[in-house]
Amino acid sequence: MKRVNVGVIGVGAMGHNHVRVYSRLKNANLMAVSDLMKGTLAEVSKKYQTVGFVDYDNILKMPEIEAVSVCVPTTYHHEVVMGAIEQGKHVLVEKPIAFTLDEARDMIRAAKREGVKLATGHVERFNPAVLEAKKLIREGLIGEIVSVSAKRVGPFPPRIKDVGVTIDLAIHEVDVMAYLLDSPASKVYAHVGSRLEKCEFEDHAEIMMEFYNGASGVLEVNWLTPYKQRKLEVTGTDGIISLDYIDQDVEIFGKNARKVRVPHHEPLMEELSSFLNSVIDDEKPKITGEDGMHALKVVLAAMESAKGKVPVDLEIE
Repeated sequence: MKRVNVGVIGVGAMGHNHVRVYSRLKNANLMAVSDLMKGTLAEVSKKYQTVGFVDYDNILKMPEIEAVSVCVPTTYHHEVVMGAIEQGKHVLVEKPIAFTLDEARDMIRAAKREGVKLATGHVERFNPAVLEAKKLIREGLIGEIVSVSAKRVGPFPPRIKDVGVTIDLAIHEVDVMAYLLDSPASKVYAHVGSRLEKCEFEDHAEIMMEFYNGASGVLEVNWLTPYKQRKLEVTGTDGIISLDYIDQDVEIFGKNARKVRVPHHEPLMEELSSFLNSVIDDEKPKITGEDGMHALKVVLAAMESAKGKVPVDLEIE
């Protein structure tokens, strides 16, 4: 099996997971990691027996490295991704793809210009429960899709310092809904609020969406619930598909009612392996930069809607 030489830029909580997974994948050869925090960098590079740099430019200048995961804070995504693309590296950037839509567009254009892959880390697309739900929808087991509803709630995560719950959590459901429906969102209306003194941004949001295929989506996210819950339901003309992201369980209610056997696996393992295979096989990544930009566009529009207390229309780019 061909192996792709990879580096990870930013080895905080999420980046550390990327390093762990790359170290286990048969199609990956982990070569270097980078982080500004010297203590974290030393710990990770020692644990996984790889070279570590404080300055990520050292990774980008290594000609043998073919691809990188970018796991730095969102405000630095554009700078780091553009630097990687300019050095001819394939990139998987953690969600959200960028801080602004203009930054996302810039990154997408640059990747096309340089002929490199740009993937966005929307890991829930690789959750086996989501993949199974997609399969069941394609098989027509619940008829024509009418709506999708989701609830992603839990306690406040102190490590999140640069965004609110909409960009951190709701963006997952926006991407999954668009994937399950095979349609981008056409309109969004949202209400957000902040109740926690320790959070500088919104800590709860309720978002309604319309999609170009006529289906609707409703989602609730918050950092107020004392327990973690990640659930989604797809309502069709012949039944409902219910899934639990955490337990990776799927059940059909209605005409074809049954519990569905789902083989469990780690979504991040599947995501990173898929990214590397897109490099090896020279194919489009399963979650593209355009996918990442759509999810960002919707959550930014949700914030705009909440501020103006009006629905916001979305155009296809």
